[in-house]
Amino acid sequence: MLALLAPPVCGACGDGLVHAGDVVCASCRAALPWLDGPRCPRCALPAPCRPCPARAAAFDRAWAPLAHEGSARQLVVALKFRGALAAADAMAAQMLAVAPAGLLDGAALVPVPAQPARRRRRGFDQAERLAAALARRSRLPLRHCLTRSAGARQVGAGRSDRLAPGRIAVRASGPAPPVAALVDDVHTTGATLDACARALRAAGSEHVVCLTYARALRR
Repeated sequence: MLALLAPPVCGACGDGLVHAGDVVCASCRAALPWLDGPRCPRCALPAPCRPCPARAAAFDRAWAPLAHEGSARQLVVALKFRGALAAADAMAAQMLAVAPAGLLDGAALVPVPAQPARRRRRGFDQAERLAAALARRSRLPLRHCLTRSAGARQVGAGRSDRLAPGRIAVRASGPAPPVAALVDDVHTTGATLDACARALRAAGSEHVVCLTYARALRR
């Protein structure tokens, strides 16, 4: 009844109307910037990626289905900054629909923890919502085994600042799964994912992959 009186609008563009159960309109869905062609399995960038930014990273593999631009970027913004929580399930569905075979075999999903102040301000953790949606759809176990201390803000920071040693303080709050799949919304420089992977390895993980919704491309 509510949808008939006030039809829901697209979570990406905010203008187009969506059908019941959908999050994005047909135009935004058609404009999603899917990443095709060969890509580096380490950093998830289109190949060749030389020099690979993940050559010294603690994770073994990284993958994302979409480029962090256009309607994919708008959907991330809607989830992260506008509290469009329904977007997490739509994003999880898109991720699983095209995930490479074997990427998540034997893995437990581990959400990348948000900074405590940011989580309190938003009232939720977008990576946690995304990981929970992935767990419901894939039936993979979900493990909340990482915590993050207050630190400098990554959003808006330059590459050199993001990669500065000690900028991101992450630790394991208990034993880590042998095979861990780190879940986050965007893979930018990989600094946060690397810090999380190092914490997981220190706590017992033998294999760490990174699964994100979107990948920021080099320009």
